[in-house]
Amino acid sequence: MPLIKVDAEEYYDNMERLPTDLMDQVLALTKEFDPAKYTSSDVVRALEKDHLLPEDFAALLSPAADPYLEKMAERARDETRRHFGNSVCMFTPIYTSNYCTNQCVYCGFNCKNQIHRAKLSIEEVDTEMKAIASTGLTEILILTGESRTMSDIEYIGECIKVAAKYFSSIGMEVYPMNSDEYRYLRDCGADYVTVFQETYDPKRYAELHLGGPKRIFSYRFNAQERALRGGMRGVAFGALLGLGDFRKDAFSCGMHAYLLQRKYPHAEISFSLPRLRPCISNEKDDNPVHERQLLQVALAYRIFMPFAGETISTRECKDFRDNIVGLCATKISAGVCVGIGGRAEEEKGDEQFDISDPRSVEEVRKALVDKGLQPVFNDYVRV
Repeated sequence: MPLIKVDAEEYYDNMERLPTDLMDQVLALTKEFDPAKYTSSDVVRALEKDHLLPEDFAALLSPAADPYLEKMAERARDETRRHFGNSVCMFTPIYTSNYCTNQCVYCGFNCKNQIHRAKLSIEEVDTEMKAIASTGLTEILILTGESRTMSDIEYIGECIKVAAKYFSSIGMEVYPMNSDEYRYLRDCGADYVTVFQETYDPKRYAELHLGGPKRIFSYRFNAQERALRGGMRGVAFGALLGLGDFRKDAFSCGMHAYLLQRKYPHAEISFSLPRLRPCISNEKDDNPVHERQLLQVALAYRIFMPFAGETISTRECKDFRDNIVGLCATKISAGVCVGIGGRAEEEKGDEQFDISDPRSVEEVRKALVDKGLQPVFNDYVRV
């Protein structure tokens, strides 16, 4: 697939168009969202409700909610205990390739970056996954750079088949696909798909994605729906906070998940909470979204959609991760390596970004136990 600059809505020939207006609904709601209009009374009213509406969710994301973070934390903790008990699921990612055809200005895998590119062979994937499984983990997330040439559907399928030998739950965070491709990978053994929209502001999105298939905003937006149509058990949503107005991106992300859940009630829904991290494209560690603001977003997600999972990654520091799992996060990564390989042997390729929490699986497990939480290595049985 050639790397070319395309209009944001000019699809490649192989891209599936869905008969859906979900994106239009989310963008229309976001256009109406004015964080400055909400008052303390709006926040209090939202926290007093048993079931929140989108307008209540918006209030919890507003600056007016900042003085109420403690009350939000109490409500979020109660909702988490009610729906997830005391458990926190543990998993780890595996990067099998860092080749990419996209030109994203904030990403270490940017096709214009001069980095060491690499791709694991299927035999190396097996070796890496066997080493990961030896830590006791039974859930894995497979990631690649977004290159259909270097990581084609068949290659990803073979990686998933290897994973099925060792893990009971297999997620993917790769390039967006068509419904039939998701169905093929589901049949290979995958059951969960994560796609970050990065930013939900179409104008900002175009400024950040200068070339490649990822430039097509609507095709990426509809990836989760195509995954569900392809039979995936669940889908995860995330905005990379710091790229645009974080309150509006968080609101859009929440509405995207909320409306898709209403359309597909059977689907398992979860949120990821990534912030920008230093990488070869941007070595500064100066994210405009502070930890307190990230916490506000995480709490608002939990209170608005209490059944949804929340994942906190090693983009965040140890102390923040250890504290947020006691409030609203229900899944945490451990023993993480974001280069190509790195578990059984030395890394073969450069990393996508710098991580903040390098702890091993055992160290994270112990930290959860010390907080009175229950580390869960397996919450899904493959039949």
